[in-house]
Amino acid sequence: MTTFFFKIIYRFLSCLPLGVLHSLGALLGRLTYTLSAQYAARMRENLRQAGFSLEDAAGQRLLSATIAEAGKAITELPWVWGRTYDEVLSRVRACEGLQYVEAAQAAGRGIIYLTPHLGCFEMCALYMARHAPLTVLYRPPRLQWLEGVMRSGRERGQAKLAKADMSGVRLLFKALKRGEAIGMLPDQAPSQGEGEWVDFFNRPAYTMTLAGRLAEASGAAVLLVSAERQDTGQGYVIRFEPLALDFEQSVARQINAALERLIRAFPAQYLWSYNRYKVPDGVLPPNTAGEA
Repeated sequence: MTTFFFKIIYRFLSCLPLGVLHSLGALLGRLTYTLSAQYAARMRENLRQAGFSLEDAAGQRLLSATIAEAGKAITELPWVWGRTYDEVLSRVRACEGLQYVEAAQAAGRGIIYLTPHLGCFEMCALYMARHAPLTVLYRPPRLQWLEGVMRSGRERGQAKLAKADMSGVRLLFKALKRGEAIGMLPDQAPSQGEGEWVDFFNRPAYTMTLAGRLAEASGAAVLLVSAERQDTGQGYVIRFEPLALDFEQSVARQINAALERLIRAFPAQYLWSYNRYKVPDGVLPPNTAGEA
């Protein structure tokens, strides 16, 4: 009964205009912030950790916008996943930095797209998959019915999904060796043995090392990608930014530094409520990680 109810709600929401969904999302964000003390506290803590003061008028405006944008990220999903592929991509109002994608393709190099929890990151993969094959790393959702909805929404164009396990990693590497593109969320906390503790906004965060290993092994180009949400219902702006990596240094640290710069460009659209500094199961906390 619960699954049936959620499917009906999902289908109903997918029929609503994007502007309406964004307005509903802003309300949802404020409601969640009001009702969940833990959610609200984490959002404020992460913003302050990044150096944003919430005590003055500018800080309060940023917090208010962040609350609203977090809700929009939820309510826009039925529209992004449920509308036709052409209709969804028609809301990409501009694309900046596409020349970096074209240069990598012309050179026959694979591409690693790093898309943080910023703006409508779902739009990034859909847009890239229209132009070339794309394999995206993902974690299956806990709700079984959501798996089918998510796959049907994401596996469009030339996109396919690879589970976040060893078989999925092999698919990513094979795609890069064929000169194709892969995508992943670089600010998602990895599992034990898949990351290292490096600073993210001046606080240790367990950060994936997979992107660096794949880049070094394949010689692929690495590009940061974001989809900035425009005014309510107006669409998105896709941006590509090249990331040159020094494999003699910590790649995870370089990626986090690059993400910080990107997030500061439009901070209200970052998912500050995400528990980025959690200690994954089996992982030693950063203050003890070097002890044996």
